[in-house]
Amino acid sequence: MDYNHATSLSEVHQSIDTSNKSKWRKLFAFFGPAYLVSVGYMDPGNWATDLAGGSQYGYKLIWVLLMSNLMALLLQSLSARLGIVRGRDLAQANRETYPRSVNFILYLLAEVAIAATDLAEVLGMAIGLQLLTGLPLIWGVSLTVLDTFLLLILQRYGIRKMEAFIVALVAIVGISFLVQLVMAKPDMREVAQGFIPSIPDNTALYIAIGIIGATVMPHNLYLHSALVQTRKIKRDDAGIKQALKLNFIDSTIALNLAFLVNAAILILAAAVFFKTGRTDVAEIQDAHKLLEQLLSSKLAPILFAVALIAAGQSSTVTGTLAGQIIMEGYLHLRINPWLRRLLTRLLAIVPAFLVILIAGENEVGALLVFSQVLLSMQLGFAIIPLIHFVSDKHTMGKFVIKPTTKVLSWAITALLVYLNMRMVYTEATGYISGNGNIFVDGIIILASLGFVVLLIITVVYPLVSRYRQETSGGIHTPQVSLGELETPEYKRIAMALEFSKKDEQIISNAIAHGNEHTEYLLIHIVESASAKYFGKDSDDFETRKDQEQLDTYLALLNSRGIKARGMLGFRHRAKEIARIVNHEKADFLVLGGHGHKGIKDWIYGETANQVRHFVKIPVLVVQ
Repeated sequence: MDYNHATSLSEVHQSIDTSNKSKWRKLFAFFGPAYLVSVGYMDPGNWATDLAGGSQYGYKLIWVLLMSNLMALLLQSLSARLGIVRGRDLAQANRETYPRSVNFILYLLAEVAIAATDLAEVLGMAIGLQLLTGLPLIWGVSLTVLDTFLLLILQRYGIRKMEAFIVALVAIVGISFLVQLVMAKPDMREVAQGFIPSIPDNTALYIAIGIIGATVMPHNLYLHSALVQTRKIKRDDAGIKQALKLNFIDSTIALNLAFLVNAAILILAAAVFFKTGRTDVAEIQDAHKLLEQLLSSKLAPILFAVALIAAGQSSTVTGTLAGQIIMEGYLHLRINPWLRRLLTRLLAIVPAFLVILIAGENEVGALLVFSQVLLSMQLGFAIIPLIHFVSDKHTMGKFVIKPTTKVLSWAITALLVYLNMRMVYTEATGYISGNGNIFVDGIIILASLGFVVLLIITVVYPLVSRYRQETSGGIHTPQVSLGELETPEYKRIAMALEFSKKDEQIISNAIAHGNEHTEYLLIHIVESASAKYFGKDSDDFETRKDQEQLDTYLALLNSRGIKARGMLGFRHRAKEIARIVNHEKADFLVLGGHGHKGIKDWIYGETANQVRHFVKIPVLVVQ
């Protein structure tokens, strides 16, 4: 695939200028990336652990949320540092460092993590729609495919509009829980005591592991390292240092807001369920059902469902962006965002569909837990390379992390990897003991061994092998010899005419690229109903008038000594232009671009974009 740039999220790369701004305007210019990242810390996958912790142990596990948030803040700041200093996202840095086979496995695991994240979003959205409207869960799952087009629409308006949309959704979630907290009237003294570390029993330890395991999302580390590159900064030491500082402030505010939302869910569960003896509430549907009864308010469950939908929808956008970053970084493959979104969404919808159809809606909670286990398995493969990269003095220079930060990062990584491996081990052994199928058990054991081996490789390889510095982060080689540049001479130039005011620009641009020996081919596609049905056998009024107009253009050109001939095409506009161009062996094509985008592209079509895929000659689009 041909690339015009080799940057992460190239369509918005350095699209926001942070220079020549006042102090406050500069600060706000950097705000945004961390808010997109923060939605991953309050997605529907986190709700179950927060509800379980609050309903079973009251306020006693709030400190676990705070500790998880501090861990996340450190790791996200390392991800931002990689993107700002090296101009690489995590996927690109991995591709430069690890062997091809290891990279391919890391890519597959990252895609699994994206699918698992999307699975939680699908279920969250479907549950939210069911709670709000009573819609059956399987129909809610089906409807979530429609938000495939949301990202496409948002990307048309630029990264700032996308960030504003996400911030609005996060605000909806935060305000919804704030209102519910006011209704619940929690004891603030007891809430404050919850920040004192304590683990009442083994069940509380398991829930604490779940809270920590569901907090740091692997796709967020890929996402943050790319999003910070949307800001255009001065590439000197002072500019990089300022960018690191302002991004850290951005991350601190955004992740603390995410912490407040998670804390609000846990406090709400503690104040409403734990205090009334309902310690069995762990399912999102149960929590919604009991809110109206225990708070004596119809508003509370509505706000709960709205917050759940907003949380799922916001995570949808960021999950797709992360998928784009991972695919482009590891594979150097760029596909249309809507197709990328549709593939990711289908990977999430299919298992959700099957579970609901086969096992029923009661097993949705277990599927939600399974999605978090899949995320847990991938976490170490994102964190470990990240710490290696920001610890490397050769590539980071004076912005390499300090020894204290390095020790703390590795300690957090060891804890997270241990907790997640313990969670995976518990799930695997539980399944094996109750399964009795030797073949399936063998696959699980082999997969577990492969998991451990890959984990060791990600830790050891960068330490024993030199970074492959000769490999560029881009597609193109850094040293290019242009040789002797020769101006191309076109013998036959085709031009697709619209019979509008734009034709004059198309013709003048076509003639500008030719010479006295060039032959010009004028093409027009007849689009009447008769022409689309009968094709070249059409003889309706529009076909005759189009032929007359074409003959008029030819006469005018011939009178000026320009050699030209014309052809009418029928039916499909883009395919017919390409067919005539290829059949007549034209070596250059000029056509008009309408300049419309978004929904108008679907209505009017994307002629220029389609034609360039059907021909193998240079194409000039005149706006």
